[in-house]
Amino acid sequence: LGVMGAIADPHNAALLLRGLKTLALRLERQNQSAQSIAEFLEGHPAVEQVWYPGLPSHPDHAVAIAQMSGFGGVVSFTVRGDLEATSRFIDALEIPQIATSLGGAETLVSQPALMSYFELSTEERLALGIRDNLVRLAVGIEDAPDLIADLDRALRAL
Repeated sequence: LGVMGAIADPHNAALLLRGLKTLALRLERQNQSAQSIAEFLEGHPAVEQVWYPGLPSHPDHAVAIAQMSGFGGVVSFTVRGDLEATSRFIDALEIPQIATSLGGAETLVSQPALMSYFELSTEERLALGIRDNLVRLAVGIEDAPDLIADLDRALRAL
């Protein structure tokens, strides 16, 4: 008998089914919050650039509108500052947890230069488009105004 892959135990299967029941609601909330956050960040003086397909400034915005019903829960942006200033910004945040995952109920934040691409030199990261001041925010289901207020407070401290 050739069985491949994991088989969920009853408890994990029940948790999976429970999570699937609220998936549409969670995704809708993440999309709405990420859009609001991206719009806020794009207008903030401490932010250099925002990458989010729901913004007209995104190079693939027209494609995103044609192909997507929502623009996702991940917002990437660069802050005005260097590696250390970006780290201080992330450390000043109170709501997002520092982690490299995405798609959960909690908002997560990461600094790819120090987390996902830490083994590369600055030059190697730049060749890939990963700047020292790049921040990735995986938006969860918290209240968007609370997240925006937290981001604003931490950005103002830069």
